[in-house]
Amino acid sequence: MTGSDNPTWVAGPDYLVAGRYRLRSKLGGGGMGTVWLAHDKTLDRDVAIKQVFSTAGLDIEEAQQLRESAMREGRNAARLSNPHTVSMYDVTLDRGEPWLVMEYLPSCSLAQVLGMTGTLPTDQVAQIGAQVADAMAEAHAGGILHRDIKPGNILIADRGKLAGTVKISDFGISRANGEFVAGDDTMITGTPAYIAPEVARGYDPSEASEVFSLGAALYAALEGQPPFGIDDDAESMMDKAARGEIVPPQHTGPLTDVLLRMLEPDPKRRPTMTVARGALAATIPGAGGSLEYVLNSPLRASDGRIPVWVRRASAGGRRAGVPGGTVGGLPPAPQSVPLDRVPRPQGSGEPLPLWRTTAPVPPRKAASPWERIPLISEIPRDKLVPAAVLAVALIIIVVMIVIMV
Repeated sequence: MTGSDNPTWVAGPDYLVAGRYRLRSKLGGGGMGTVWLAHDKTLDRDVAIKQVFSTAGLDIEEAQQLRESAMREGRNAARLSNPHTVSMYDVTLDRGEPWLVMEYLPSCSLAQVLGMTGTLPTDQVAQIGAQVADAMAEAHAGGILHRDIKPGNILIADRGKLAGTVKISDFGISRANGEFVAGDDTMITGTPAYIAPEVARGYDPSEASEVFSLGAALYAALEGQPPFGIDDDAESMMDKAARGEIVPPQHTGPLTDVLLRMLEPDPKRRPTMTVARGALAATIPGAGGSLEYVLNSPLRASDGRIPVWVRRASAGGRRAGVPGGTVGGLPPAPQSVPLDRVPRPQGSGEPLPLWRTTAPVPPRKAASPWERIPLISEIPRDKLVPAAVLAVALIIIVVMIVIMV
């Protein structure tokens, strides 16, 4: 006997999942399942619904373990309420198969954007990274690992009130899949181009490995390729990842320092997601060092509109611009050189500081009293009127003193 009620059955448009979710059209798919646009009859709203994996071909015990794992991971993801996380609404069974019901976000993935543009400006990449890191910091605080951070799982809303907002998708799915690959828990499931060296060597994913994967995704957005280069052979790419030697970046600009630290071969040297979030935000010009501003503002071009690359990628640029296919059943690639002895990326030195909510202001050189008077443009708007009143009062006092003298 097998786990699925009907191993040959395939869902299609207009099918009603669990008596509630009416399938409309395919949004995407791959080795980890198919994602549909569906309508929730109960709450009268559109949702994204994904059949995570099939239990067809598994014995009853394996199928039950798979279902329980999917339900557990779905519940974990539902605990997250970060604005940069695709919300999990429901986990249900239909015909014995687990389905995940998620927020429907009209969007394009970062991978699709890179298919249009090749690379992105450093300030936009920094904001994308800070918003994803914010979601991951909350997930890590709750004991949840994503296990497959990559450009294809980073979504950018392209219309509606959330336009320009960045969200990380597919929480918990790769973890559940990775536990049951070919019945062998030594096998690895993930995307080799963005996998951390220790994971490629066979160690369990961790918070530090997710910092590496996010750094690798941001590296690809700036360099046009992942940090270990491009290789269509998954096992060959796993070997490159296991060695931990990245291609030196050439176009990372002000992000070079933080990215090299996120891409440290030794996981003990990498910053936490919280530290990486602040360091990324601190590189964005015009944000005034404000983490709140970076996290709460949508991506915008210089004219204040949604960047043209978001609109174009949404309209028709559905080709991914960087490698990104999730692969299951990969064997680990052990190496003889310990990770703490792998040559560190050039430029990575002292650990990143523990960035505060507002980045520290660098000290200024000694100046005369007149140089310490701020320009009007330097005074915050909310303090401009009180400052003007104070200035007028000082002028009146000076005039009165002169008259009295």
